[in-house]
Amino acid sequence: MTETRPQGDHVNDAVPAVIERELRMVREAIAMVASGYAPRVTLAGLHFGEALLEQATGWATAEGVRLTPLWRTDEAGVDLAIEAERR
Repeated sequence: MTETRPQGDHVNDAVPAVIERELRMVREAIAMVASGYAPRVTLAGLHFGEALLEQATGWATAEGVRLTPLWRTDEAGVDLAIEAERR
């Protein structure tokens, strides 16, 4: 007999992978700006931007770059802008 899982379980399995992917994108964007390869990187369309905001801000501060939340007008989440600190 094959065990079937409710449809919602597949979604729950995907959430950690999406969060990890978005965390990796944030770390890489911070690294690009901190290293001088880009003056600004905007991460748009994040599913968990608001949940990642505190951690991402800490990483940005530690690397000497500025992270600005870009709240969407439809209140469906937040995009992130990472910028070099102005000197």
